[in-house]
Amino acid sequence: MAVTVLSSSRLPRIARPGVLLVALVLGFATFGAGCADRSASPADVEGTEPLGIGKEVTVPISAAVTTLVSAGDEPRELLRPRYAVGTTQEVTLRTDYRIQQQINDQPARDFSPAALTIPMTACADEDGVDLTVGTVTTPDPALNKAFTTADGSHAGLEMSDLGAITELRMAPSPETPNTARAALEQAFYQAVYRSIAFPDEPVGVGAVWTVHQEITGGVTLDQITTATLTSRDGDRLSIDLQVSQTPTDKVWMLPNDAGALDIDGYVMEGTGTITVDLGLPLPVSGAIEVGGQQTYRDSRSESTLVQTQSTRVSWTE
Repeated sequence: MAVTVLSSSRLPRIARPGVLLVALVLGFATFGAGCADRSASPADVEGTEPLGIGKEVTVPISAAVTTLVSAGDEPRELLRPRYAVGTTQEVTLRTDYRIQQQINDQPARDFSPAALTIPMTACADEDGVDLTVGTVTTPDPALNKAFTTADGSHAGLEMSDLGAITELRMAPSPETPNTARAALEQAFYQAVYRSIAFPDEPVGVGAVWTVHQEITGGVTLDQITTATLTSRDGDRLSIDLQVSQTPTDKVWMLPNDAGALDIDGYVMEGTGTITVDLGLPLPVSGAIEVGGQQTYRDSRSESTLVQTQSTRVSWTE
């Protein structure tokens, strides 16, 4: 999705470092719910080009640390992905991101990008999971047109033995316009940081565990996902999720040495339910929605920026 950078001519005079308040503000929020990880795309840092210009780009994903809270009922066993090389799966990913921002007492403005529906074929190989993108659709006519040449774009995932995603590869087809490339990349980032890892101990129905990830960037966030195994039918698991995020610092350092903003308030939390099959590489169904509000202040002026945002990631077969 294209990143919007507001020009200083549209800011009140009091917000002289208007660039501090709004430049890249959408880039920070684009990964929604704290997915402004470092590796976020240069599109978000510069407002220009996405990552995969003419080549595959590999991005490491922050380590996920699982902690068992309750082992649940008997019988218990280790949960591990067990799909064989060559296993394929048809699945559709949908991402929906909403953001409003308000500067001082100006009216709130909506900068929400269009939702994306991304059909894909996942194939397990010796290097992880290869994803072939089908025909992406979106309510935005211009973006929808941009996606007409994106068929056949690829992504790839490396996963740990516990099912945690450790690496994301992006390789849009060469004909894909930059706007479609950036939108595709950001959708996958959202999905990656809404994934789940399993505990390293045997569990049964009712088990509860946490997954902790530190998402680094201008603002480093602690993301904690609490998972509850609510039911199991063979390899098919239903898992309830609760997500919360907390900044580890009180300052957001803007990219490109643009300055810093004080974090006056940061609330981001949400819930969801996903169904996974241990014999398949991706979730088979479910949705996770995370939202909240953040308040940033420029210490060199009286300017305050308030963002209200939410992300919804869903899977269907």
